[in-house]
Amino acid sequence: MQKNKISFKGQKIFIGIDVHAKKWEVASLTESGFVKRHSQEPSAKVLFDFLRKNFPDGEYHAVYESGFSGFATYYALSEYGIDCIVIHAADVPTTQYEEVMKTDKIDALKLARSLRAEELRPIYIRKRENIDDRAVLRIRRTIQKQLCGYKSRVKHLLHCNGVTMPDRFAMPCTHWSMAFIKWLKEDVTLLSPTRKSLDLLINQVETLRASLLTATREVRKLATLERYKENYELLRSIPGIGIIVAMSILTEIYDVSRFKNEKQFASYLGLVPTCHSSGDKESHGEKTFRGNKQLGPMLIETCWTAVYRDYGLGLAYASYKQRMKPQEAIVKVARKMSNIIFSILRNRKRYEPYKWEN
Repeated sequence: MQKNKISFKGQKIFIGIDVHAKKWEVASLTESGFVKRHSQEPSAKVLFDFLRKNFPDGEYHAVYESGFSGFATYYALSEYGIDCIVIHAADVPTTQYEEVMKTDKIDALKLARSLRAEELRPIYIRKRENIDDRAVLRIRRTIQKQLCGYKSRVKHLLHCNGVTMPDRFAMPCTHWSMAFIKWLKEDVTLLSPTRKSLDLLINQVETLRASLLTATREVRKLATLERYKENYELLRSIPGIGIIVAMSILTEIYDVSRFKNEKQFASYLGLVPTCHSSGDKESHGEKTFRGNKQLGPMLIETCWTAVYRDYGLGLAYASYKQRMKPQEAIVKVARKMSNIIFSILRNRKRYEPYKWEN
């Protein structure tokens, strides 16, 4: 006797996925409120097979929190026709019970319920080609930080061993020149009869310098690609913005049209202050923690150069500095710089000297 086959045709199935490296915790929720939970290996195919078996012919809508898996899970689910969004963990509505009783199963169901209630705001999904481009710039920054760290260790080691730099290396600009490294290798003597620690550090510095050079060359190649070339030239017209800053901006934001206005763009950069309002009281705090951790600090650093190269930005900085600390004033200038960048990329017009109106 043939069993009647249940069909979910025309019904939406909401799937919350708590993604981990070794397993996924999944909660599947129908429009009527029926819930089915299960654990599985981290595989889009396994999930798709489960959904076809338990919710045949349904419209599958999935959600997971951004994290270590990046966009790999999104693209894997999309290949099986599963509509998927990725959300920021801080944007998920959470009850007091869910904060106290936090488990992977509860998190998965929370995601499914929030998706059904249309309470979630998805993050921007990067194009496949942009993912590796952005990684190149981020890896270069990591190499640069590591290089600075090892250079500091070398100088610290010299100080601890009572080594004084010759007068010809008194100026910081002479440090880490070929002559400086030759002096480190051939003339420096430590307190111990051996100098293996110094040799190890020097070797690491040279290795990282070579890696940094290779990464920089890759960035220059990216700047010539059709998808970046026009916008790259526009950004380079802004005082203080060089190749690394320009390509960092382009690979991080990729498509400026995803921002509705200047404020949203500045918020993404982390240049919008927090706001606390209650009754008649309203206060503004420091920059929001939700901003891009790469671009915000980089843009502020760029503005230290821009205020000396652009007369209008310099006037703005001088005016702000009269009523606040220099560090706060430069953040205000960075906010103006973000508006300039947004306008240039949106309107596709080269930079014109900033006109400061006090």
